[in-house]
Amino acid sequence: MIRHEGIHHVSLIVTDLERAKLFYEDVIGLRAIPRPAFDFPGAWYGIGGGGQQLHLIVHDGETLREGGIDTRDGHFAVRVADYDETIAWLDRCGIEHRDNRNSITGFAQIFLTDPDRNIIELNAAR
Repeated sequence: MIRHEGIHHVSLIVTDLERAKLFYEDVIGLRAIPRPAFDFPGAWYGIGGGGQQLHLIVHDGETLREGGIDTRDGHFAVRVADYDETIAWLDRCGIEHRDNRNSITGFAQIFLTDPDRNIIELNAAR
């Protein structure tokens, strides 16, 4: 049997690294962490205090997503400290999102997309 210790990282394809870095640093508030000297561009970010990471990988192709925010499409989720504060921040940044304070999941959810249409869920305790 495999003994899991947690999710180490999620990797996302981006087409414009500088645009993606601005979004993940300035809007989402992630902190950059050192990345090995791969032979392709990208960026790594630490998430929370448990060692989880987000890896951005530059790829010239397109993401498969063309439409808007679909909460049932593939995504990754980040727990945030304050639901209302997060909604207010996204509104100030002009970021389109779908929110559901009373989700059937038992926690409040906010869905948005990054500049390459990757779906992100931000969730918080109710």
